[in-house]
Amino acid sequence: MTAASADRVQINRERLLQRFLSYVQVGTSADPSSDGYPSSSGQWDLGKLLLEELRALTIEDACQDEHALVWGTVPASNGEQGPTVALVAHLDTSPEAPGENVQPQVIQSYEGGDITLPSGNVIDVASCPDLKSMLGMTLVTTDGNTLLGGDDKAGVAIIMELVATLVENPHLIHGPVKVLFTCDEEIGRGTDKIDLEKLNATVAYTLDGGGAAVIDEETFSADAAIVRFEGHNIHPSIAKDRMVNAVRAAADFVAKLPRDTCSPETTCEREGFIHPYTLEGGVGSATVELILRSFETEDLKTYAGQLQEIANAVVQAMPGLQANVEIVRQYRNLRDGLDDLPEAVTLAKQAFENLGIEYKSESIRGGTDGSQLTEKGLPTPNLSSGQHNIHAVTEFACLDEMAAAVEHLVELMSLWSQYRS
Repeated sequence: MTAASADRVQINRERLLQRFLSYVQVGTSADPSSDGYPSSSGQWDLGKLLLEELRALTIEDACQDEHALVWGTVPASNGEQGPTVALVAHLDTSPEAPGENVQPQVIQSYEGGDITLPSGNVIDVASCPDLKSMLGMTLVTTDGNTLLGGDDKAGVAIIMELVATLVENPHLIHGPVKVLFTCDEEIGRGTDKIDLEKLNATVAYTLDGGGAAVIDEETFSADAAIVRFEGHNIHPSIAKDRMVNAVRAAADFVAKLPRDTCSPETTCEREGFIHPYTLEGGVGSATVELILRSFETEDLKTYAGQLQEIANAVVQAMPGLQANVEIVRQYRNLRDGLDDLPEAVTLAKQAFENLGIEYKSESIRGGTDGSQLTEKGLPTPNLSSGQHNIHAVTEFACLDEMAAAVEHLVELMSLWSQYRS
């Protein structure tokens, strides 16, 4: 569909690397305890940096809105008016490991083997076999004390380098390209403040996947569950036949959950699970928080029913106890909405084929902003961005994979410019 091999653009690897290194040194850990949006001030700071860079690239409509989201448009080249494509990445990083004072380490021409970080932590080939395919490549790690922030600053850097590449190469054919940097994706709020009418795109892609040359076209469907137990607290010296211990009730509830099946510890591939991840409270009241995950949305109703049955059994065994099961909808399988625009996936595959790059389509055991955007009516597959060991202090990114992702986007934008519905 396009002469990619005859007109392959050269990606500025060094500039891409420097972008990434500057972004990861801005602390942007999301804060799940905050009611603010964004939940941390560092997201404002990184957004301001990106805004300055977009304006320096002559993106006239670049702005940072009242929610700290950063927007901008690369106008269509040569008068082409193909469908508008949006590229999305998030500014925040996971709160599950330290994310401040990041000290990135650059490994030029990786020679193979385990990587010992300054802290003494080790990125070992046994647990990260992807390293076997990276001989001679440039890797960026942490010092072993913090996250790197490749999730999703690798995606941010890729999108920013794409903007620069399109601006500097006006011969590249593309329709309107919208860029959008969001906040608080890591704590489930990534799409809360996105105005889809303002975005006004036909299709979108999140650059938020691990590895290289992967198209995520299916995700879990997800709900959260909050199970509250109300007991009766009284001094233990006079508690006989009077105390109703909500802590024991919560413990009994967790003990009755599936253990050998339907748990994260015992499932893989397309199997779903029920996952209790927080238990807190006291004798008077206690709460268990869980997440429910399955590729088949109907399974979530089954899991919710199991939780209610287990809660009822605990209540029956403990007179005076009360229990309430609350189910909170989170996101739905990306697959369910992509059928409305199959080209969202087929053109991404075609771009890889045009470049002679082997690719994989995957179903991810998680969700992305794209899951919610697709459910809201904007088909949004997820593309890989060179991230590895995400959410760990052994996280690293591969510059070669990031550069390849920019090249893929250049080709993908060209294909979309030719698309007519």
